[in-house]
Amino acid sequence: MHSLAPEFLSSLRFDGLQIATLRALGEYRGKQQLYVAQSPEVLSGLRQIAVIESAESSNRLEGVVVPKDRLKSLIIKNATPQNRSEQEVAGYRDALGLIHESAEHMHFAENVTLQLHSMLYRYMPQPGGQWKATNNDIVEKHPDGSVRVRFQPVVAHLTPMAMHDLVSRYDTAASQHLADPLVLVPLCILDFLCIHPFPDGNGRVARLLTLLLLYQFDYAVGRYISLERIFEESKESYYETLETSSQGWHEGKHDALPWLNYFWGALLRAYKEFEERVGTIERGRGAKGDRVRNEILKRTTPFSISDIENDCPGVSRDMVRLVLRAMKGEGIIAPMGKGRSAKWQRVAS
Repeated sequence: MHSLAPEFLSSLRFDGLQIATLRALGEYRGKQQLYVAQSPEVLSGLRQIAVIESAESSNRLEGVVVPKDRLKSLIIKNATPQNRSEQEVAGYRDALGLIHESAEHMHFAENVTLQLHSMLYRYMPQPGGQWKATNNDIVEKHPDGSVRVRFQPVVAHLTPMAMHDLVSRYDTAASQHLADPLVLVPLCILDFLCIHPFPDGNGRVARLLTLLLLYQFDYAVGRYISLERIFEESKESYYETLETSSQGWHEGKHDALPWLNYFWGALLRAYKEFEERVGTIERGRGAKGDRVRNEILKRTTPFSISDIENDCPGVSRDMVRLVLRAMKGEGIIAPMGKGRSAKWQRVAS
């Protein structure tokens, strides 16, 4: 749809602060791989907390609330849901679990989107996994009973075509590298929400797709820090920037920057929280990753993975590769050639 059209993408202009934010997120992605390799015990606990918070916050954003004691039983122990709210949380739990287990095999497509929606409704009497049959305006309800239309999505009979178009444009933009993944993912979510393809559950599917698409570009912080919780804690900005960036969308004249800025800020907050919880623990322990990093920083001439392995006894080749990938992402080193015999070198600062 409109945000992923080549002409719209090519018209986007970012200032120095926005470019610095994208660069910082790229650096966090590199560090994230180190933490994952070094802190399995810490990460196991974070993953469990994140799943609970994600299921809770994503549903609470839609007004669905489950008591804390029941919430943990539903998420961790797979308890049987006992009412509609619990059915909705259990469905989100299952969809989230599928993404965590199979994201790399779940190429963004219409059938995957329908599958996620179907999972949301698997414990409920009405079926999910079907595009809307009637139009569904996005409305804001006020305490006095009045209603304001925030946005009029794509009409029902054009929804299948709109979703096909969205998937096709996303595939093209991603495969042809028409923009940074951190531009393409939030724009895809914006367009999905402007289509609003389901009669209900659009916000939850959008947040599930957010995780799925980010994971496929190795931005996996949502496994350990709940992005849904961060969205909920800043829900006024979440909804306001979506509304602002959707104005003029049907004509392709919308301003996507408010939503992009919000999205990047939420992701940056998640990474900072992740680093606080894990990175500081590791840095104080003489972690293997730090040994490799320090060894690389000493090098003034090209070196191979084997050179670093030999000078860091007890450190696995996988760990060396992780550090190399992270430092490449930070712009500190660059590869010379490809394959087993490839060398690496420091980048002149």
